[in-house]
Amino acid sequence: MIKRIGLCALALVACILSIQAQTQVIAHRGFWKTEGSAQNSITALEKAAEAKLYGSEFDVLMTVDGKMVVNHDNTIEGMIIPETSYKQLKKLKIKNGEKLPTLKNYLKRGKKLDIQLILEAKPLPTKEMEDQAIATIVKMVKKMGLEKQVEYISFSLNMCEQLAKLTPESEIAYLNGNIAPAELKKKGINGIDYHKSVILNKHPEWVKEAHDLDMKVNVWTVNNESEMRKLIDMKVDYITTDQPLETKALLP
Repeated sequence: MIKRIGLCALALVACILSIQAQTQVIAHRGFWKTEGSAQNSITALEKAAEAKLYGSEFDVLMTVDGKMVVNHDNTIEGMIIPETSYKQLKKLKIKNGEKLPTLKNYLKRGKKLDIQLILEAKPLPTKEMEDQAIATIVKMVKKMGLEKQVEYISFSLNMCEQLAKLTPESEIAYLNGNIAPAELKKKGINGIDYHKSVILNKHPEWVKEAHDLDMKVNVWTVNNESEMRKLIDMKVDYITTDQPLETKALLP
């Protein structure tokens, strides 16, 4: 009887590990390829949660007066966000008619949804601005009790390093694709989030290297079914895509 219980326990652990090892789907800039949605909109976040995806990625920039807003491009309607005050931006609307979201409002909505919030901190003109932005973001996330729901990514190595200092328990991944996992691990960065060309063509060995170091592997932006299948076979942890439903349908 005891032996049987032990075998059942081992089977359960194996099952859990198998589930954890499965590739999961992240909607790139939210699930925006659907009616009423738009890239980086709150609707796109809601649609990603409705689709029962692992995560929804979104982009965060800081205005010249220190306000955090959600937008991919550095500019909006001809205005450079890091050089513009929030007062000048707050009435602007994105493609689906929503107001340009603030990070605070985005996180407030996300807190009520069952989905991971994949926050991309966009590079800024100076190190001082980047440091201020990261400090503001981390303070907001902690104040809202979202430490476990928010994961961080950035093309800026400095911003990733600042995140590692201020919130070392968080998931933090570097985006630029030019640093091996072992070097990032030394800096306290616990994930890679690299373009598909890096993982599929240049450094497929980095998937195993990252996993051996207990680091997560995300790959972007994958919209081709053949590439999705290859990455699933490679057991990457996440695929970031503009085709989340199609990607999800390929999973075991």
